[in-house]
Amino acid sequence: MQAITDGSGWVLPYGIFQELFHAIPGFSEWGRLWMTNKLFQFKQRSIDIITLSARARYLNIIANKPQVIKYAPLKQIASYLGVTDTSLSRIRKDIG
Repeated sequence: MQAITDGSGWVLPYGIFQELFHAIPGFSEWGRLWMTNKLFQFKQRSIDIITLSARARYLNIIANKPQVIKYAPLKQIASYLGVTDTSLSRIRKDIG
């Protein structure tokens, strides 16, 4: 994992995380809901890669996650979209 902006994070050993997960009321339910949401997002991204054009996928990022466009290097955005850097440059040029 590599951060593209300054930030901070926490590291918990797996055993401690498991203890907290079972000890804090509501934490396990939150975890299940979070995981369900992430699974849905992953499935939707997989469907989008197959059904949407690269241009449409790029426009989705602009609309739904503008901070990605602001901070992520174009090479990483292109990789996420499943296109080459050159293709992404063309898409950006066409959009204006």
